[in-house]
Order: sequence, then structure tokens, then C-alpha cells
Amino acid sequence: MLAVALALVIPAVARAQHLLVPMDDAQSNHLKAYGLTFNALRDGNKAEWFINYRGGSFLLPDIAELRKRATLDGVTFESIDNGQLAAIRSELASGNMDAISLERAPKVAIYRPAKSPPWDDAVTLALQYAGIEFASVYDEEVMNGDLAKYDWVHLHHEDFTGQQNKLYLGFRDTPWFIEQRERAMASARKLGFATIPAMKKAVAERLRQFVERGGFLFAMCGATETLSLAIAAYQTDIAGSFADGTPVDEAADSKLDWDRSFAFKDVHLEPSPFVNSMSDIDGHQVNVPGRRQPLGQFTLFQFSAKFDPVSSMLVQNHRTVIQDFYGVTTSFNKGTIKQGVTILAQEDGAPWAKYIHGDYGKGSWTYLGGHDPEDPQHNIGAAPTDLSLHPTSPGYRLILNNVLFPAAKKKPLKT
Repeated sequence: MLAVALALVIPAVARAQHLLVPMDDAQSNHLKAYGLTFNALRDGNKAEWFINYRGGSFLLPDIAELRKRATLDGVTFESIDNGQLAAIRSELASGNMDAISLERAPKVAIYRPAKSPPWDDAVTLALQYAGIEFASVYDEEVMNGDLAKYDWVHLHHEDFTGQQNKLYLGFRDTPWFIEQRERAMASARKLGFATIPAMKKAVAERLRQFVERGGFLFAMCGATETLSLAIAAYQTDIAGSFADGTPVDEAADSKLDWDRSFAFKDVHLEPSPFVNSMSDIDGHQVNVPGRRQPLGQFTLFQFSAKFDPVSSMLVQNHRTVIQDFYGVTTSFNKGTIKQGVTILAQEDGAPWAKYIHGDYGKGSWTYLGGHDPEDPQHNIGAAPTDLSLHPTSPGYRLILNNVLFPAAKKKPLKT
């Protein structure tokens, strides 16, 4: 009887020990798969990211809690044993693939106002849908030192020049804009600043310091451009550049200090306060009649998983060509991008990049142009995107790659 019992137990133990979460077309909910992995790390489990293997698949332990969550969230998973895992590792070793250990869930914050409209932030929508917890911070929290509590901070279309994205040109009489402006002015006074632009430049400087000290920063839409302008102008006094109704003085461009900027150089400011553009960083100029460029498609670059694991993680996807989408800042003119910045995606044949990344001090930053990957036109006041209708969105996957890659254990570079 004992021999029979052992025969029954041994196969059960050996049958399945790991969950493989595929991220190719076999996956039914790519976005919630990130949440499954993030929360597995948060709960103290080990995980791996199989870079360039089946769309950037995840390996998780085969435990009841993870099976249950995956099933409830509609996340596709495959049970594999040690023998199957060994075969996968052999495949990873032989091609442009790698296994990246994920150590712990990063502490995540989103920079956003307390009364943010629901159409305001694709990253908020992504994290909420994926089930990834985050904190909200804004100007007062940043100036009070709260950034030190977090590993990863996201910025969206916030205007760090203090011009509120020049929305006063078309929306100055709307209640939501008036409330937004008055709330910003109240915060500026509370923090001891005479103007909104002065406060926003100080906030931008704190964000620069956050990255310099080792933080991960991800920005989309107008925040990519205006953060750069505010950082470059922090130690200068440029008359009119960050104030409603006053033209930029002719010497303003030469006063900007681009050595302090993450991504850009040799930028020309928009001189008129009555033209809805900040600078020539954005190639699409969506809000300026006569300058607006049509949307195309952008292509993700493929990187060496073994030699450039960070860039490889940031472009993991089940699609390499993705439909473009507008934002206050949609793209980044290549002529303004610094040497050493990694271009992660671009529109073939166009003079702009869509998705860029770089190191700064002890930390790193990533910029993705555009506002909402599933709302190409992004009209103010539009209903928020329902991600349950887009669970396999390749554009939203780029956002969630950025949330997860700070969890990766750093490997020594192979030379």
C-alpha cells in the first residue's frame, strides 16, 4: 500500500511548478498580466521577465493565489514543470532573448491634481485597470519632499512652464479651467511663490533631483516637453517665456541651460503667447493650424536582450508597429534630442521620434509622446478610455513596461 501511495504523490508534485504568462497573441489580457506580475512581487514572490520570448512573457510560481487572480482577471497562463522550464531557458540562451529576475514591486506615484478630469491621464487608467496600487502627489507634496518615498514617478500632460498648456486661448472662461487656475495659484501662495510659473519651475527642479538621486521617471504628452523647458530655465530669468500674455524676448533661447536637461538641446521657444505651442520639440504641433502633422504609425526598435536589457524591457510587445496618437506633445524632433539618448520608437522616414529613454545621474527617465494610445485624437472633454475594451492594447503595454522595469535586478553589462 505504501508503494502505491508514493506512486500517486510523486507525479502530482512533479506535474507543475511554474506559471508561464505568455505575452504574445496567446494572451487574452496583456494589461492585467502586468498587474498579476506586479502584485506577485508585492506579495513577496519571485518572478522573471523572459525578454523577447513570446512577446516578453513572465514566469511566476505556481501557487493557488496567483492561479485564482489570473483566472478572475482573464489572464492566460500555462502550467509548466522543471523540464519544460529548462527547455525554455535553453532557447533563451541560444537567441536574442534573456531571463531578467524581478526582485520587488517598485513604489509608484503619479503626479496629478486632486480633481483631475477622467480624460486626463492614460497612466492612471492603465494602473487602475491592471490593479497596480499607486499614490498621488502634486505640487505641495513634491515641494514637501514626498518624492523620496517612491521609486517610480509618472507625469502626464502637466505644464511645468506654468502656462497651463496655453489652454487659456480656448478655455479661459470655462469653469473647469478657472477652477484649475485658482487652485494652482492658491498652492503657489501657500508654498511662498509669487506666480504659478515660479512654483512649477521649482517643482520641475525637484523632479530633476529625484532622477539624479536614483529615481525612475516616466512622462507622456506635454509633461515631456514642458518639464524639459522648466528645468533648462530654472536658473535663468527669461522675461515672458512662462507668463500668460507676454511674448518671449528674442534672446530667450540662448539663456536656456540644456546641460541640465534629460533629453533635449538647442530648442527654440515659441515666442508668441497666442500660438498654442511651447517649442519646436514637438514635431506634430497638433494645436497649431498650418503646422499640424498627420498621424502615421511608429515602429519599435529591437534591441539585444543580453547587451541592452533595459531598452529591451521598455519595448516588449506583441506588436512592433503601432498606430500613432496625438497629445499636447505628440513626438520629439530628432534635431532637439541629445546625443546618447536612446530612441526606442520612431515613425519610419519622419524627422521625429515617439519614444525615448536615457540615464541621468543615478536614475533614468523615459518619454512617450502622445496622450492616450487608444484615443488618437484626444479631444478635451472626451469620455475616459474603457480599457476593458482594449485589454491587449500594444500602446498601453508601453506604459506598463515602464512601471515594471524598475523591479528588474541589474545585471553586469556584457562586453
